[in-house]
Amino acid sequence: MTFDKLIPATLQRRYKRFLADVVTDSGEALTVHCPNTGAMTGCATPGSRVWLSLSASKTRKYPHTWELVDTEGGMACIHSARANAVVAEALEAKHIPQLAIYEEIRREVRYGNNSRADFKLASAHCPDCTVEVKSVTLCLDNGVGLFPDAVSVRATRHLQELSELACAGERAVILFCVFHSGIRSVQPAQQIDPAYADALARALDAGVEAMAWKTHISPAGLALSESLPVVLPAAQGDAL
Repeated sequence: MTFDKLIPATLQRRYKRFLADVVTDSGEALTVHCPNTGAMTGCATPGSRVWLSLSASKTRKYPHTWELVDTEGGMACIHSARANAVVAEALEAKHIPQLAIYEEIRREVRYGNNSRADFKLASAHCPDCTVEVKSVTLCLDNGVGLFPDAVSVRATRHLQELSELACAGERAVILFCVFHSGIRSVQPAQQIDPAYADALARALDAGVEAMAWKTHISPAGLALSESLPVVLPAAQGDAL
């Protein structure tokens, strides 16, 4: 996906989860929308270089949206909802080899306990495939990306529902869309959310597939670039 021209700025602070104060290169102070509900560890350091998009809507209270940040470990996209758009483009272009067989791609399809699957894939040649996408921005110094960056009951529920699909004979995939250029592998954040780490291990045992794809990130746009390993903590298993 490509961006319209983004506006560079300097981050002053992020607060109330959905707001951030920035100063543009021209010296204008702005309050902008922060489209990320997580902890954003390492991605919200005051003084960081950030990039903003501008909505054409006349009714938005805060027309600017924070999109990218330059961290110590590399550039990151903090707009977590962009992950679905990036993955959708990759699916349509058959860029993910493991999922290239599917001809039909549907989005936001109900399943499980009133959840909505990010993608439902179908083909005449194989069982349907349900794909849940999670954006990963928490990067450790050794290049390990952790998910989630805060306790997420919702993400754990998604794994349980994917497990039920896999047990019923349907293909189920958890796809980690890596939104930090410094990440070289992905693993569950066991110390942050042990319930999620346990749920991922159980899901894999049930037949759920885990994939991680790195994203090329720049102010020009976002695109999936390469597959990365998903690694369970030592007590749970090895790289997938």
